[in-house]
Amino acid sequence: MVTLRGSGPRRGNSLSKLELIEDGALLVRDGAIAAVGTRAQVEGSAEARAAEKLDLGGRVALPGFVDSHTHLIHAASRAEEYELKIQGASYEEVARKGGGILNSVKKLRAATAEELKKRALAALQQFAGHGTTTMEAKSGYGLDVASELKILKLHKELAAEQPLEIASTFLGAHVVPDEFRKKAGGTKKYIQLLEENLLPEIAERKLAVFCDVFCERGAFTVEESKRVLQAGRQWGLAPRMHAEQLSRSGATRLAILLRAASCDHLEYVNKSDIRALGRSETVATLLPGCDFHLGLQKYAPARALIDAGAIVALATDYNPGTSPTLSMPMILSLACTQLRMTPAEAITAATINAACALRREKQVGSLEVGKQADVAVFEVADYREIPYYFGVNHCWMTIKRGRVIHAAKDSKS
Repeated sequence: MVTLRGSGPRRGNSLSKLELIEDGALLVRDGAIAAVGTRAQVEGSAEARAAEKLDLGGRVALPGFVDSHTHLIHAASRAEEYELKIQGASYEEVARKGGGILNSVKKLRAATAEELKKRALAALQQFAGHGTTTMEAKSGYGLDVASELKILKLHKELAAEQPLEIASTFLGAHVVPDEFRKKAGGTKKYIQLLEENLLPEIAERKLAVFCDVFCERGAFTVEESKRVLQAGRQWGLAPRMHAEQLSRSGATRLAILLRAASCDHLEYVNKSDIRALGRSETVATLLPGCDFHLGLQKYAPARALIDAGAIVALATDYNPGTSPTLSMPMILSLACTQLRMTPAEAITAATINAACALRREKQVGSLEVGKQADVAVFEVADYREIPYYFGVNHCWMTIKRGRVIHAAKDSKS
C-alpha cells in the first residue's frame, strides 16, 4: 500500500517518500478513511471485525490519481490536425490556418449540451478506469457568454451525477475568438466581456473555483493575463496559469506574484524562474503528454525543478488538440522516460502534489485517517511496474469515497 502519509506538499528528496505499508489495510467509514496500517493492526479492531471486507489479493493500492489539468468538455477530436503536425506543420501554423483552439471552439458552439455531456460521461468512465478519482476541468472552448456558461454548467451537472470529483476552472481567456480578432481593440473588448458579462454570473452561480489564462504569443500577454486573473480573484476565483509552453513569456513570475494555485506546462522556464518556483507555494504542473503528442523535443525541466525545491505535479492535459489521453499511468511513464523522474516521484506528483494544485490536499491525494477513501488498485507486484508497462492499463479497481466505481472483469465477483 502506497500511502503518501505526511503533511503538506512534497518537495525535493521528500518527493520519493511514498510511506509504503507491506500487507496494508484500510478501514473505511462513511466514505472516509477511519484507520490505516498493516492488516494485523487494522483487522484487530472491533469495528473492522464487523465491517464488510474487500480483499485486494496482494495487489498494489495507492491514492486515486488527481488529474489537475484537463479540458474535459469538447465536441470532437482534431485528428485531421494530428496528421498535419506529423507532416511538419507547427502548432502555430495549424492555428493560423483556422485549426487549433479555434477549431474546437467552432465545433463546441455547434454542439448541443446533450452531445457534449454524453461525450464527457464516456471520458469520465475512462478516467476512472485508469485510476483517476479527482480531476480539474476547464472551460475555454466556448469563448462567448452562452458557450462558456454551457461548459461550466455541464461541469456542475457532471460533478453531481457521477462519482469523480470535478474542480471547475473558467478559462475564458484561452485565446481571443475570431469575432473579436476582426475588431479594432478586439482583445481589450473581449477581456471586458469576460469581466462584465461572464465573471459576475459565474461567481453568482458558483460555476467555477479557479480562473485560468493561456499566457502565450498568439493568446494573451502578461499584462492582459494579470488583468483577467485579478478580475477573477475579485469574484472569488483563485488564479492558475498556462505558462511558458511554447516560449518564455514571463507567465511563471506572474503566477508566483499572484500566488496562483498552479502554473502549468513550463517547457520554457529559465533558471531564475526555476529558483523562484522553488521558493514559492505555486505548484509547477508538468504536462508531458502534450509534448509527446506534438512530437516536441523540449520537455519541462523536471529534474531542475525538483532540485530547486519546487512543488512538482503531473497531469494529463486531456484535450482534443495536443494531449488526447485520459491515462495517468501513461503520463507516469512519460514522466519517467522523458522527464527523468523516478516512479516514486511521478506517483507523488500525480497524487498529493496534484491535490495541492487543486487546493484539496486536506481531502484527497494520500491514504490517511480523515481523508476520502479514494483508492486506485493495480494488477502489478511492485508500484514501479505502473509506469514500467507503458501504454498498458493495469488498473484493476478504482474506489471513490469508499465505493467501487471501476472494476476489471475478473474482480467483479
